[in-house]
Amino acid sequence: MKLKPLHLLLAAMFGSTLAAAWAIDPFTVRDIRVEGLQRTDLGTVFNYLPVKVGERFDDGRATESIKALFATGFFEDVRIERDGETLLVTVQERPTIAQININGAKLLEKDQIRQALRGQNFAEGRIFEQGVLDAAVNELKQQYYARGRYSVIVKAQVTKLERNRVGVQFDIAEGEVARIERINIVGAKAFEEDDLLQEMALTTSNWMTWYTRSDQYSKPKLQADLEVLRSYYLDRGYLEFNVDSTQVAISEDRESVYLTINVSEGAQYSVSDVKVVGETVLGQQALQELVEIKAGEIFSRQKLNKSTAAIADRLGDEGYAFANVNAVPQIDKEKHTVAFTIYVDPGRKVYVRRINVSGNNLTRDEVIRRELRQLESAQYDGSKIKRSRQRLNQLDYFGEVNIDTAPVSDAPDQVDMNVSVTEKKTGQFNIGAGYGQSEGVVFVLSLSQNNFLGSGKQFSGEFNNSSANKVYSFSLLEPYMTPDGVSVGYNLYRRDTDPSELDIGDYSTSAYGGSVRFGFPTSETNRINFGLSAETLKLQTTSDSPNRVLEFIDRHGATNSTFGASLSWSRDTRDSAAYPTRGMLTTVGGEITIPGSDLDYYKFNFSNQLFIPIWGNTSLLWNIDVGWGDQYNNSEFPFYKNYYAGGVSSVRGYDYGTIGPKDENGDGMGGNKKLVNNFELLFPIPGMKDDKSTRLSVFADAGGIWASGTDPAVDDLRYSAGVAFTWISPIGPIKLSWAKPFRAKDDDETKGFQFQLGNVF
Repeated sequence: MKLKPLHLLLAAMFGSTLAAAWAIDPFTVRDIRVEGLQRTDLGTVFNYLPVKVGERFDDGRATESIKALFATGFFEDVRIERDGETLLVTVQERPTIAQININGAKLLEKDQIRQALRGQNFAEGRIFEQGVLDAAVNELKQQYYARGRYSVIVKAQVTKLERNRVGVQFDIAEGEVARIERINIVGAKAFEEDDLLQEMALTTSNWMTWYTRSDQYSKPKLQADLEVLRSYYLDRGYLEFNVDSTQVAISEDRESVYLTINVSEGAQYSVSDVKVVGETVLGQQALQELVEIKAGEIFSRQKLNKSTAAIADRLGDEGYAFANVNAVPQIDKEKHTVAFTIYVDPGRKVYVRRINVSGNNLTRDEVIRRELRQLESAQYDGSKIKRSRQRLNQLDYFGEVNIDTAPVSDAPDQVDMNVSVTEKKTGQFNIGAGYGQSEGVVFVLSLSQNNFLGSGKQFSGEFNNSSANKVYSFSLLEPYMTPDGVSVGYNLYRRDTDPSELDIGDYSTSAYGGSVRFGFPTSETNRINFGLSAETLKLQTTSDSPNRVLEFIDRHGATNSTFGASLSWSRDTRDSAAYPTRGMLTTVGGEITIPGSDLDYYKFNFSNQLFIPIWGNTSLLWNIDVGWGDQYNNSEFPFYKNYYAGGVSSVRGYDYGTIGPKDENGDGMGGNKKLVNNFELLFPIPGMKDDKSTRLSVFADAGGIWASGTDPAVDDLRYSAGVAFTWISPIGPIKLSWAKPFRAKDDDETKGFQFQLGNVF
C-alpha cells in the first residue's frame, strides 16, 4: 500500500524555500523502483540518486534526493513515495528539441545563427529548457546588436510534438542599422572638438560611411577610440587626462545612437629632466642618445615609449634578450613639470640554443630556415629576429608568422627560438579580365604556384589577350639555387602585338623567345640581377604601314633574331609594397645585344620612387623614370623597341604613345630617349582614413620622348596636373584620373579623364 508522497516543485530548487515535505517515518530501503522514464537511462537515475538499497531513508534524504535529480536538468517533476520497504521514484522528463526553424534572417546566415544557438547549448537533440531558450533569444539579439541592429525583434514559438518533443521557431525582424547621429565630447577645452572627432574611428554618417560603416556603434570600437583620445592628450602634455564616463543613448525607434564622452583634461606638463641610470652596459652616453624626449619639451607619451623601446631594442641587438627598461616619473603639480629617470637593467647575455619550426605541414623546414637571420648557438640578436619575421612574411606563403623566445629552464643564459607559421594556399588559377582605355579589354588566364610542393620554387603559366597584345608565357624561378640566396629563373613566351590599336603605327609584330636570369643578394635590401635572352621577331605590314617600318624591313628584313644580356641593381626600402608611405624603390639596369644577333643595340633604364611621409598616412611621391637606347657597330636601334609616354601610368591627360615625334600618318613613333617625372601627394579618402585599399592624390606630371638623333630639350616636355583615385579592389587595381594638360602640341591627343581596370599587360 502506497503511503504519504513527497512532492517538490522545480521552482523550489532556485531561490525559493523548498516546499514542505509530507512527514515520513524513517525506514530502511530494501528496493528502489523508478517510473516515468522514456529516454533517460535507468542507471543515470541511480547514479545521481544519493540513497542506495540498505540505507536509512528519512525527510532529509528525501529533500536531498529530489534536489539531486532536479539538478541533472533532465526532469520537469520528481515525486518520491514509499511503498512498504520500497522507495518509488516517479519522474516527468523534460522534452527534447526535435527541430529548429529560423524565419526572417537576411543579415546573418542560418548556419551562423545555429552556431550562436549551439554556443548557448540550444540545438536539435538537446533537452528543452525555458531558461536556455531565453538565453538563446538574448544571444541572437546580441549578434544583431554587434552589427548595429538595435531595433531587432526576436520571437520564439514552442510547439509540442509527439513522444515528448518540441519544435522551436525563431521569427526575426532584423530592423534597420542604428546610425550614430551625434558624438559629444564634454570637457574638451584645449583642442577643438572637431579635431578630436577626426582622431576617432567612429563617426556620424557621411558620404562614405556606406562603405566604411564607421557610423555603426560598437562597444569595442568605442573603447579603442577612448584610448586614441587618451593617447592624443598624453602625446601633447596632458599627463592627468582622464575619461570620466561615457553615455550611449538610443532613440525610441532604436535606429539612432547618441554618444557622450565626458573628459577631464588637467594641466599641460613639460619635461624638466630626463636621465638614464642603471647598468647601461653600452655606456650612458650611447643610450642617452636614443632618448627622443628632451628637457624643456612638452611631455609626449609616444616619445617616452619610443625612447624606452629603443633602449630595450638596442640592448637586445647586443644579446640582452630580457632587458628591463622602466621610466619612473617625478611629477611637480605646482610647476606642471615632470622629470623622468629611466632605469636600465640589461640582465645577462643570452644565446639561442635551438630553433624550433612548427605549423609547416606543406612547406619544408629548409625553406623557412634559410630565411632566418638568427642562427642556432649564436648570441641573441633582436634585430635579426625582427628581420627573420619580415623575410618570412615577404615569402607570402603564410597567413601568420609568430616568433617567440622561450627561456631554457636549466640554462638561464639560453633561449629557444620558436617559429610558428600558419600556411595559406599559394596556388592560384585565375580567369579574369581588365580594361584600359589604351589596351582595350584584356582577358587573362593564369595558373601559378608560388610554393611548389613546399619547395619554395615558383612557376606560372599565363595567357592574356587584348586588342593590342596577345601574350602566352611560362616561367619558373628557384629563389635559392645556392644557400646564399642566389636565384635562377627561366621564362618562355610568345607575344603578338598590333600597335595600330594604340595609334602608334600601322603594322604588327609576332615574337617568341626565352630568357634565363640570375639574382645575387648584396644586402638585406639590395640585389643584383643578370640575365641572358633570345628572341625572334617577325614584322607584318599593310598598305598603310609608315615608311620607317618599310625602310627598316628593306635594310634588315622582316624577321630578326637577337641575343641579349642584361644587368640591373635594385634597392627596396619601402614600408609596404601595396600601400607605401615611406622609403624608396630604386632600379638601375641595362640590356645589350651580344654577338650572333641580327641587330646591335643597347638600352639603359633608371627608375626611382621616393615616398616622403608628410603627416599621418599622407605622403609625397616623387617618381623619375628615364630610358635611353641606341645602336652600336653601325647597326640600327629597332623602332619596335622604342619608349612611349602618356596614359594613366605615365603622363596623365595624354593618350598612350602620342607624346613625342609622329610619323607621316600622324601616329606616335616613340623614341629612343624617355623622361617621365611625377610629383604626387597621396592621402586617404576623407572618412576612410584607416582603409589601406584606396587612395586619393593630387599630381603634377611631366614627360617627353625624343627620337634618335634628337637631343632632349625642356621645350619638348609635356605637362599635366590633376587628381587621381586608386582602389586595390577584389578584381584587381582600379585607377582613375582627371588631368589638365599643359603645353600640349597641336598633334598631341589629350584626354582629361582616363581609367584602367585590372592589371593590363
